[in-house]
Amino acid sequence: MITIRNKSHKPLVVPLPGGKKLHLIPGKTGQIASGAGEHGPLKKLIDAGEIEVVGEGHDAIPGSSGSIQNRAFGGHGQGSASRRGGDR
Repeated sequence: MITIRNKSHKPLVVPLPGGKKLHLIPGKTGQIASGAGEHGPLKKLIDAGEIEVVGEGHDAIPGSSGSIQNRAFGGHGQGSASRRGGDR
């Protein structure tokens, strides 16, 4: 895994191989597959200085865990609360 950081002052949509995209808000990090670092559009963002490669490896940033979406956008995790269904 490669960890990247958005250095720009605007949210970025980082194009990844296979038509996938990574949404990064300013100053936040995200992880991408090791092979994705060679993707042309991603290299252009790195060369332009909008994205920096922070590290490589499984735990490139200490204490980072969970999905990128939950960390970057404050998404909700899966809770154990059950919901009632049917007529009330």
